[in-house]
Amino acid sequence: MRKKNKVMCVLFACFLGLGFFLCILFPKEDYSYSERRKLAKMPELSLDSVLNGRFMTGFDSYAQDQFPFRESFRKLKAFSATEGFKRKDNHGIYETEGYACAMEYPVDEKSLDRASQRFRYIYDKYLSEENKVYLCVIPDKNCFLAPKSGHLSMDYPAFEKAMAEKMDFAQNISITHLLEQEDYYKTDTHWRQERITDVAAYLAECMGTSLKQDYQQKTAASDFLGVYAGQSALSLSPEPLYYLTNDAIEQAVVCNYETGKTQSVYDLSRAEGKDPYEIFLSGSVSLLTVENPLASSSKELVLFRDSFGSSIAPLILEGYSKITLADIRYIHPDYLEQYMDFTDCDVLFLYSTLVLNNSDTLK
Repeated sequence: MRKKNKVMCVLFACFLGLGFFLCILFPKEDYSYSERRKLAKMPELSLDSVLNGRFMTGFDSYAQDQFPFRESFRKLKAFSATEGFKRKDNHGIYETEGYACAMEYPVDEKSLDRASQRFRYIYDKYLSEENKVYLCVIPDKNCFLAPKSGHLSMDYPAFEKAMAEKMDFAQNISITHLLEQEDYYKTDTHWRQERITDVAAYLAECMGTSLKQDYQQKTAASDFLGVYAGQSALSLSPEPLYYLTNDAIEQAVVCNYETGKTQSVYDLSRAEGKDPYEIFLSGSVSLLTVENPLASSSKELVLFRDSFGSSIAPLILEGYSKITLADIRYIHPDYLEQYMDFTDCDVLFLYSTLVLNNSDTLK
């Protein structure tokens, strides 16, 4: 028994030594494409950082992020947790009926208050009774998946009602009755553009315009594997990425205020990038304008939105001569007056429950 213990100790020491040398020899990565986040770097070593504990805290994150074969170990851990120990989630992400979803519970009332206050600030600063102002709350996938999978779920009708009451200056447009779980990507947070044409038509109708809905469906060159696949490390299959087009979308002129350049509605080169969903209006951009040269009226829309707005804005474009998309997660509302004129514009606050329930991201 003593000899066996010695052998085990030697093997364990060899394992630690091998791990140490592999950590030194393996190339270091700056970014995790599966998790879509930057990886920790080696912290600066100094007497001050050692004494105040910053070095060891940073080194702990660095060692976890740069460990050799990290992705393989993450997948092994996810498999053992869900299949071996029968956990209902991994890193807060669960799978049911082939759909992956991050748990979102409970409702954060303070977050709803903060979101409504930021929107009211915009209304008081820029808008008047001459503007037609609307609110639309987009439910996340938990609305459809959590009850049937046995996970805790927010009261989504109460959530929407609370936001509508806090934003009494805006007309609420409810779209939950038009949505179902199949309208969302299986491996991502977002909705599928080809599945929300009815939502776009309903929004347009409620805002006093109409759409012909004569779209052509096209397929991106690469399949889509969403954010939940990497974050959960679960074995999830990719799915086709479709996008819709018509004459108005094809001829639209998009101005990206971050780059100062014009572009097309769909940036197909991003289909093979770190986030294929960014083919829709280049993803998370603080300020964009989309002009429709084929518009039959001079109606304009200002869309305050999160990333869900990137895929539905092209579908609504037919009803407007110009749509301005502002994402106040990345631009402070005080700067908007330098670029925008709100005179006689329709204004739509289109936000998912994921952002409204975590509104500290709003500036």
